[in-house]
Amino acid sequence: MTASGGTTAEVRTARLGVFGIFALCGVTVGLWGAALPAINHRLDLGEARTGTVLLATGMGALASMPVAGRLCDRLTSRGVVAVAGPVSALALLGPALAPSYPALLVATFGFGIGMGAIDVSMNTHAVKVEQRYPRPVLSAFHGVWSLGGAAGGAIIASGLALSLNIQHVMVAGALAAALLFRLPANWLLTDERARAEAARAQEETAGSGRLPLGLVIALGLVASCSFISEGAALDWGALHANRVLGADLSSASIAYIVFTVAMTAMRLTGDRVRHRCGPVWTLRLSASTAAAGYGLVLLSPIVPSGGLFVGYAGWFLAGLGLAVVVPVIFAGAGSGEAAGSSLSKVTTFGYVGMLAGPSVIGPLAEATSLGVAMIVPAALVTSMAIGGPMALRRVSAHRESHVPEARVP
Repeated sequence: MTASGGTTAEVRTARLGVFGIFALCGVTVGLWGAALPAINHRLDLGEARTGTVLLATGMGALASMPVAGRLCDRLTSRGVVAVAGPVSALALLGPALAPSYPALLVATFGFGIGMGAIDVSMNTHAVKVEQRYPRPVLSAFHGVWSLGGAAGGAIIASGLALSLNIQHVMVAGALAAALLFRLPANWLLTDERARAEAARAQEETAGSGRLPLGLVIALGLVASCSFISEGAALDWGALHANRVLGADLSSASIAYIVFTVAMTAMRLTGDRVRHRCGPVWTLRLSASTAAAGYGLVLLSPIVPSGGLFVGYAGWFLAGLGLAVVVPVIFAGAGSGEAAGSSLSKVTTFGYVGMLAGPSVIGPLAEATSLGVAMIVPAALVTSMAIGGPMALRRVSAHRESHVPEARVP
């Protein structure tokens, strides 16, 4: 990958700013996710109402993503990040202080709106930074987001260990994150508008660089498959080890840990793979690795002995494989003009998959078994290995066909 015009001090500073934005967004999500059991206990929600609360969060995100994408194209992603970052953190005050289940539903929908806006805008800006950097950097941003999520969870866990009021911990964390967002937001790229105008002028000679809707949908479907498969591992991995492989609760939790550690580690190092192999081969290798991992998960119940360790190995490979799929797809979606709108559509597909996944895997597991239900993510990652590289090749061909002659070396 080559950067346009070399790596300037502004681009290096912007890279640090994006790292900060991703980390703080991860902290905010971690605070919410880790505090959910305490909120459940405080409001006596139960499993059904907790599921509805999570659905409200996702629906809020889906509502704001298209708007955020259009605003990024019209106003610059830097401007949207500067507003959406603090707002998304402050929106956590609603769930933290909600006095009842109905109030919590409204609050979590608002929190989802904030998270959807920052998700689209920070990824749009991250793609713009990567396009001007001499090597891929998008996967590392997502790795730092995972570390931020772990830090947010650790803050809540520490508060519980110290018998602190979790509402107070969430409020303090939300206010701190909102204030801290301002610092990295000031480091982001400042010349987006000028570059966008130059790109529009180039369209007159090279044609529109906007990705066709068909390509955006193809990338969105790959993202959706990835989100469903990742959610299956996070939501069902430990349960699979416990119910299908007979592991005790402590041993079963290792399946979750193995997957998340593998995914985070690969995200922090996956940019080197993409730099060496290119996006098409990276996606093919990643999806194939995830398919091999899910294959081991499917085989683990019939292994005569050591099935649990085969399952661990499967979740490890699945984490490695799925780690860089979304960064690669986001980089492809943001490669054309109107990157914000394209990314918002792809991200929306991903969130729809994340919300739809449990509604497919859960009932299937109930009707058959959890072991059989794992065929769904296994089939999806296999389809990614086949169809994903084809979509990325078409994206690359489209981008190359719309590069003005003057810029071709």
